[in-house]
Amino acid sequence: MIRLAISVEGQTEEEFVKSVLAGHLRTVRVEATPILLGRARGGGSGGGSVNVEGLISDMVHLCRSFDAVTSLVDFYGFRGKGKRTVDELEEHLDQEIQQRVSGRSTVIPYVQKYEFEGLLFSDVTAFGTVLDAPARTISELKNIYSLFCTPEDINDNLSTAPSKRIKQIVPGYQKAVNGPHVTREIGLEKIRAECPRFNNWVTRLESLRCPS
Repeated sequence: MIRLAISVEGQTEEEFVKSVLAGHLRTVRVEATPILLGRARGGGSGGGSVNVEGLISDMVHLCRSFDAVTSLVDFYGFRGKGKRTVDELEEHLDQEIQQRVSGRSTVIPYVQKYEFEGLLFSDVTAFGTVLDAPARTISELKNIYSLFCTPEDINDNLSTAPSKRIKQIVPGYQKAVNGPHVTREIGLEKIRAECPRFNNWVTRLESLRCPS
């Protein structure tokens, strides 16, 4: 069994890993453990603001105890990213971490484009089941998705990030409580089919092997 640590941004991502992703990865002999950002370095309860050096430090620390280390954090609100694209940011993280760990563990930095809530647009009918959202609300959410190629392309402007759009249309939505529940209702298979970057990440995790 491969021991995989996932440095996560907050409780929403932590619960998503526990309740959706970990069970699937266990079927391919990968045991995934979510660890709140900051906790790897003894940062109390962990979670919260994401920045380049903090994430790098966490992942380097985790490499000491796990066969593989990855991350699940949002591009939206990521401090210190400068003008880098999400792919450029991942590349920068990878280069910096590789220099510090000397191949002790497999490292796969992953930054969600643009935000965890983007995944929820993979099947917005789940909001009807989880939050009893009416047909009008579901229609509004579908209209948003229709403007983009994939849920991952819903942008990260301060007022148009996925979470902002959901809150405007579904006032009762609470990220930490409802986010993981909606993803469970949608199902990992559907999310992977709709979100190619996310799917590529999961595929890499499925292919993990113990480092030699």
